[in-house]
Amino acid sequence: MDLITRLGPEGLILVVAGCLAVALLVVTRLASLLLWREAVDKPNAATRLVQAGETLGVFLVAGSAAHGCVHGDQLRSEIFWAGVFGFFGAILLIATGRLGTGLLLGKSLREEVRSGNQAAAIACAGHYIATAIIIARCLYGNDLATLGVSLAFFAIGQITLHGCVLLFRALTSYDDAEEIKGENVAAGLSYAGATVALAMIIGHAAEGTFTGWSSSLKAYGAALLFSLALWPVRQLLVQTIVVGGRPTLWKGKLDEGIARERNAGLGALEAVSYLATALIVTWLS
Repeated sequence: MDLITRLGPEGLILVVAGCLAVALLVVTRLASLLLWREAVDKPNAATRLVQAGETLGVFLVAGSAAHGCVHGDQLRSEIFWAGVFGFFGAILLIATGRLGTGLLLGKSLREEVRSGNQAAAIACAGHYIATAIIIARCLYGNDLATLGVSLAFFAIGQITLHGCVLLFRALTSYDDAEEIKGENVAAGLSYAGATVALAMIIGHAAEGTFTGWSSSLKAYGAALLFSLALWPVRQLLVQTIVVGGRPTLWKGKLDEGIARERNAGLGALEAVSYLATALIVTWLS
């Protein structure tokens, strides 16, 4: 108890989060080496970008598990459950992150990263971060029943994320997967920004006290409506006021700049507009 008193609640959570992050980094690294035999020799800039996304994801998962499980009342039990939720979160991060990028952008994306395709790496890293955001919003608690509900909401969140990304990117006039495989960094930035922003909104919708499936799913669906704000912000606000193009609901100067001109600055601008919108939406809702 003396240690708890000295550290205080915030300090205790920080210590647990730090130790858990180190442990989960080891877990994810071993999983990459043993399960998928990721090459460790001669890593390139693209593979390092993906590792950056994975690492940020691990820290998000560790911080969420520590903050959601550790309160200082029954320290041993709380640390145990933080480890359980953190372990499940790390496994879900590396497994669903790989699965999601393969489903959305093609199975050859990992080979593109190994060959040095930085556009593919940015898209992969963005998807890992998006997955971690949803995990961090869903996976925390102090018993098996809560773990079951958390895993169920994570699955719902992942399905929602994949559906929203497919729908959202179908509205662009270019093929995201082909552009990214063609090493178009602008398209990679655009894809990553949209994916992370959607995950922020979905994670925010999934977070909260479980009050029963009917009421919780109804609240979840209502909160998801805010994701509809991303498209008009892109097409009408950014494309018109910032980029200087004509207001359109489809195609336009922004799509041309990313697909035809491969303007990475425009890709970054689009990504920032998504993230800013998601931040405002989650703050206000």
